[in-house]
Amino acid sequence: MDKTDERLIAALRRNARASLSDLAQELGLSRTTVRVRLDRLQQTGDILGFSVVLREDTLRDPVRGLMMLGIEGRGTDRIVRQLQGLSEVRAVHSTNGRWDLIVELGTETLEALDGALSKIRKFDGVATSETSLLLSTRKAG
Repeated sequence: MDKTDERLIAALRRNARASLSDLAQELGLSRTTVRVRLDRLQQTGDILGFSVVLREDTLRDPVRGLMMLGIEGRGTDRIVRQLQGLSEVRAVHSTNGRWDLIVELGTETLEALDGALSKIRKFDGVATSETSLLLSTRKAG
């Protein structure tokens, strides 16, 4: 992947519905070049697909946050199962580094988010946590 491919992907991240003509004009390339590069990026698996983010998706969870969890011992699998049972949990990610899990949460209110955080902190094996509220989303994915 070269700088032109990176610029093309950045343009698609801003507007995945942009026409080939619009992309070509924005990047200073021919329409054919943009089409060939897009086809190649899809064939190589660099672009796996395109998605749509609906206003309704962001309205459903007006309060969103990321909770990083440090797990003691070997309780990760059990904690993941518990997390999957909570309606406020949108996704659970394993990770490396300081945190063992990153949990995406979505609720209607701050009070509901606080309640979910309290439940999770009480899970046996959760040693430490840190939570950040998501204020806005510029690219969803």
